[in-house]
Amino acid sequence: MSVTTETVNFYNKEATNAEEQIALLKQQILQLQQNIKSKTVDASLDPDLQTLFTENTKLKHRLTILQRAISNLSHSSPAPRDSTRMQNIQEILAEVFSQAIASACPDITDPPVVITLGNNPKFGDYQCNSAMQIANIYKQLGKKITPRDVANKILENVAPHEVIEKLGVAGPGFINVYVSKSFGLRNISTVFSHGVRAPEGTKSRIVVDFSSPNIAKEMHVGHLRSTIIGESICRLLEFLGHDVLRINHVGDWGTQFGMLIAHLQDKFPDYLERSPPISDLQSFYKESKKRFDEDEDFKKRAYSCVVKLQSFDPDYTKAWQLICDVSRKEFQVIYDRLDIKLIERGESFYQTRMLEVVKELEEGGYLEEDEGRKVMWGDKTASSIPFTVVKSDGGYTYDTSDLATIKQRIQEEKADWIIYVTDAGQATHFQILFQCARRTGLLTDKIRVDHVPFGVVLGEDKKKFKTRSGDTVRLIDLLEEGLKRALDKLKEKNRDEVLSPEELQRAQESVAYGCIKYSDLSHNRNHEYVFSFDKMLEDKGNTAVYLLYAYTRIKSIARTANFDEAKIEELANNHSISLDHEKEWKLTKVLLRFPEELIKVTKDLCLHHLCEYVYEIATTFTEFYDSCYCVEKDSSGDVVKVNHGRILLTEATARVMKKCFDILGLKPVSRM
Repeated sequence: MSVTTETVNFYNKEATNAEEQIALLKQQILQLQQNIKSKTVDASLDPDLQTLFTENTKLKHRLTILQRAISNLSHSSPAPRDSTRMQNIQEILAEVFSQAIASACPDITDPPVVITLGNNPKFGDYQCNSAMQIANIYKQLGKKITPRDVANKILENVAPHEVIEKLGVAGPGFINVYVSKSFGLRNISTVFSHGVRAPEGTKSRIVVDFSSPNIAKEMHVGHLRSTIIGESICRLLEFLGHDVLRINHVGDWGTQFGMLIAHLQDKFPDYLERSPPISDLQSFYKESKKRFDEDEDFKKRAYSCVVKLQSFDPDYTKAWQLICDVSRKEFQVIYDRLDIKLIERGESFYQTRMLEVVKELEEGGYLEEDEGRKVMWGDKTASSIPFTVVKSDGGYTYDTSDLATIKQRIQEEKADWIIYVTDAGQATHFQILFQCARRTGLLTDKIRVDHVPFGVVLGEDKKKFKTRSGDTVRLIDLLEEGLKRALDKLKEKNRDEVLSPEELQRAQESVAYGCIKYSDLSHNRNHEYVFSFDKMLEDKGNTAVYLLYAYTRIKSIARTANFDEAKIEELANNHSISLDHEKEWKLTKVLLRFPEELIKVTKDLCLHHLCEYVYEIATTFTEFYDSCYCVEKDSSGDVVKVNHGRILLTEATARVMKKCFDILGLKPVSRM
């Protein structure tokens, strides 16, 4: 059959029209999403739809007025804040402006309250940027009012508060907020009276799943990020007062243990009476794998060993435990060096629980047959994939294990929040896991779950980090190299001539492990990062070396004035921090942000926010120190004058920095 040019043109025209319609629909969907987010109506929408939107908005506003009136009848004062800890200024301002906006705009439903940090101290320390959005909402109601008029109306309704020194409206409707020095002084002084304490909050039960190496395999650079990020998340949440369960979900179960047990029986036949001297588990693994691949009889024995292990035969369980113990000791060397605390709970822990999960899913009608296997869908869309819960041979999978794991954490551990720290490649897996858990009713809106993904570690050639021979970099080798480089750096600065051998070793370990951790944490975890010892060990810029040195220098100022810890405590009881100079106040305002910076990290679990904050403290301190003398000496080097208020400010800076270091896993030293 021949196709005429006219026919081809017709179908081309139809295809073009269809593409234009699709593009238009996409644009409309995007616009609707934006309108929903900003609570506005697009004037280009269908007039009838626009009218419905407007009427609905008006009804909501009338309901809000009634609800607010009822609320005011039973209004009670907010609970007093704990004066023994630094207050979250951003949170306080959000409360103050929320009340002011409610009074100024009683006919607005759920008005936006937007508080941001100021970019320029001339225009305030913080800003309330709600007026523009509120003016836009009024526009939809048919009321014409400028954002600046809205801002002035809000300003009139702001109740006096100890945090606020003064307010002002700028530009199209920004409300600039200046923090009170007297409030700032009281707030920062709590670091002396009560220490650097966490902001107030509700205690939660949190499970953090991180590190998770495989038994019988060495930890490599791929485990570095999960281990470091997970540890810092735990430290932060523990400091905030939460009950944190740190789980090491090791790979300690599976078919590979069949070949390892079979090889153990051949190489150490007396393993039941005498613990086998396996000094190199990696070589042991490679030997067993080689036999498994090349020897059919050995492979059959290996499968037989798996069956006996899974039926919990005592002799085979003993062999499995011996192999796991050797791995644990190797892992612990790494964990001790990096100061990582974990509770091991491997895949084997969930074996019997998987039976229960499969039974419940079958009884609930969640499983479907698919070419001999049993699968579960989290979301049956065109692009989605199911979990394989039962394989065609009747065995279970990683998917089954993770379903049993999340069930145990919710039902047995009573978790309010579950965090998984793994590479970004597992994002789809966790998306399906959470969907399946929600579908069964196991995961509800009351429980927060987060997959904390991270990018891969690259070498300086911007390719996946490998050794020169192309092998994966062993983590223990990386740490050894870090120690060597750190010592070279310290000797380059002649630190070995002024530090005792013990001090030099402490400084070496502080720099080596600190720079490896900080280099990871200071990058946005969602991105890949280049591992470079040369960049890590630079003493300028946002590096661990610079920050550790800055801290040591800050601590040395009080020593120069002959002030020990006891003398500083006495000083804090009799003197106040000096806030007269603009650089003193600038530094103090940075320190006062400590609570809000911690809360910011809990929102997205990105530690680079905290790294940027501690770097800002260090650079702002340098500005202060360059402009404000703390200790004056005469020509012979004797101390002739000490500014007590500034000594206290240096000590407050050191204490806040030290707490940040502790959360990030860095160990500062008094001398470097």
